[in-house]
Amino acid sequence: MSMTQHAEPAVGTPPAPGRKESDGRTKQRPPVLRLLARPEVGVFLGAVAVYVFFLIAAPPVREGSAMANILYQSSTIGIMALPVALLMIGGEFDLSAGVAVITSALTASMLSYQLTMNVWVGVVVALLVSLGIGFLNGWMVVRTGLPSFLITLGTFLILQGVNLAVTKLVTTNVATDDISDMDGFAQAKKIFASPFEVGGVQVKITIVYWLVFAAIATWILLRTRYGNWIFAVGGNKESARAVGVPVTFTKISLFMLVGFGAWFVGMHQLFTFNTVQSGEGVGQELIYISAAVIGGCLLTGGAGSAIGPVFGAFMFGMVQQGIVYAGWNPDWFKAFLGVMLLGAVLINLWVQRTATRR
Repeated sequence: MSMTQHAEPAVGTPPAPGRKESDGRTKQRPPVLRLLARPEVGVFLGAVAVYVFFLIAAPPVREGSAMANILYQSSTIGIMALPVALLMIGGEFDLSAGVAVITSALTASMLSYQLTMNVWVGVVVALLVSLGIGFLNGWMVVRTGLPSFLITLGTFLILQGVNLAVTKLVTTNVATDDISDMDGFAQAKKIFASPFEVGGVQVKITIVYWLVFAAIATWILLRTRYGNWIFAVGGNKESARAVGVPVTFTKISLFMLVGFGAWFVGMHQLFTFNTVQSGEGVGQELIYISAAVIGGCLLTGGAGSAIGPVFGAFMFGMVQQGIVYAGWNPDWFKAFLGVMLLGAVLINLWVQRTATRR
């Protein structure tokens, strides 16, 4: 009998080809959850719900002219909500956006009328003033390190006072003079405030501008280096600076984009109504910010999209006009907006948590 024992080789079932153990970190989520993680999905569902609600509650909404009015109201909010949203993705706020619209319109109107100049001179000067306000806001935020909330709150109060005081000083009234008979007015109105007909329905050109600006903003965010810079400075500006992102340029340029939006909307208001009330614009900045927040832009920066604020602005326009078409008391409008804002934020939070849950 041999004292040597030979160990039997271990026999096991070889693992099936193609099957690997996963620790959960590399597991791919289902397409539905990946779709729900998009910031604009929640507001899209909310916009559909609001639209269906008013289709039932307000039958006039079903008419083409009513929808044209709703889209027009949405566009005047949405054009400004887009640069405000980009600024929020970049981690900043601009509380002066509402009164800056009126500042731009007042500048173009009073300069043209009082100096008896072609209105295009006033339009160009108003653009420079609006961009200058945006530059000043951005420069002060970057140089001082103070929260943009405080900087732009100061700008808001300054512009509000200047709008009223200068208008009364120059015109002895709280509104500017009618400029509809001045040189260049017809051409400017055609660009900024003209209607066109679609299927027998009058549609304002601002709707087209709104959608074009949204497409451009989406392309910038998703396809350009500048878009990457916006997300980077909004997420963590020090980390962004460490990897070579021009933080100062990005933040200042975002404030100047808000200035451009304020100029454009201001020109639309001027050439639509021929005159400007100096006390308007107060509170509109909250509407723009709310449309961006409802559209999925985080208050902390670093996340959001340009499509989301489009749906957010549509919800605002739908509610504002839908209440009128339903025959309800318009005093409830702000209450509806508050409920809509809170509801959208909670829905977005729930959708994102559901989508990112393992």
